[in-house]
Amino acid sequence: MNNLKKGILFATLFSNLFFIGCSNDDEDDDLIGNWVKKSAFDGPARSSATSFVIGDYAYVATGYTGDVYLKDLWAYNSTGDYWEQKADFTGVGRSSASSFTLNEKGYVGLGYDGTNKLKDFYQYDPTSNTWNQKTDFAGTARYAAIGFQVGGKAYFGTGYDGNYLKDFYQYNDQANTWTLVNGFSGNKRRNASIFVIDDKAFLGLGINNGVYQEDFWEFDPATEVWTRKRDIDKDTDDDYSYNDDYAIVRANASAFSMNGLGYIVGGESVKTIWEYNPSTDLWTEKTAMEGATRADAVGFAINNRGFYMLGRIGSTYFDDAWEFKPLEEQNDDDN
Repeated sequence: MNNLKKGILFATLFSNLFFIGCSNDDEDDDLIGNWVKKSAFDGPARSSATSFVIGDYAYVATGYTGDVYLKDLWAYNSTGDYWEQKADFTGVGRSSASSFTLNEKGYVGLGYDGTNKLKDFYQYDPTSNTWNQKTDFAGTARYAAIGFQVGGKAYFGTGYDGNYLKDFYQYNDQANTWTLVNGFSGNKRRNASIFVIDDKAFLGLGINNGVYQEDFWEFDPATEVWTRKRDIDKDTDDDYSYNDDYAIVRANASAFSMNGLGYIVGGESVKTIWEYNPSTDLWTEKTAMEGATRADAVGFAINNRGFYMLGRIGSTYFDDAWEFKPLEEQNDDDN
């Protein structure tokens, strides 16, 4: 090959590489959303903690350091951006517990203590800073289940008890009883994600026997009916146009909602965040998490502000905390 042909070939290859690089950069630049680093968690770094929100405070409890199953409780003041330690959880230390808020009290149960799958259940009163044990969960002992409250009703469901699960139970705090709720026809799973928008709960993601789950569901507590929405993976529907760019499926992700939109962030080997609009049943990718990739983190919203913190990657555990601002452009200078 003569020098002229070599030069033309090199220029063409360089031009193509440059074009590809610019295209990727332009694509990243198109994403909206900004992550702002907040006050680091005051307790030990951990994964698989659980959380509930009451008023201006988020409460983060339990978790695993890589060596110890924890039972401490910390409250995050969202207006002052600081942490306070509260009364220790009175059950055994555990990871992968489930929780919800109901009538201004927090509830924590289920999980794994390093030896046993658990089904015990406790109430936290923030006014007296005390824990009280309640009636054990009525389903099987399990971990990696979801807990949520929607329309004034609270639930635990899915998870892993040696088998993958898809059952749901409603908790009545006045009677201190659990009732099986039938009607979910989605796939079994553990480490699913759920968020609540306008008295409807939206459930998806998770894993079953090594397979990431693609189905996505809306739950109406008024009728106790589950409605299947569009799947959340590309090439899973006859209408490919809406989901050509979807890369949402994952497990061990975190979820929250604010301003009528839902968010899924992080998970095994990913740091992307996706925004769900219930009026269109469509997802939009936002600016990826600016901290380290992580799974088994904690996500919650306080007064329409979304937060994401803790978690792990491999044997590295995190104690950093972040706030996501979906309408702002990404800014490196606020971290």
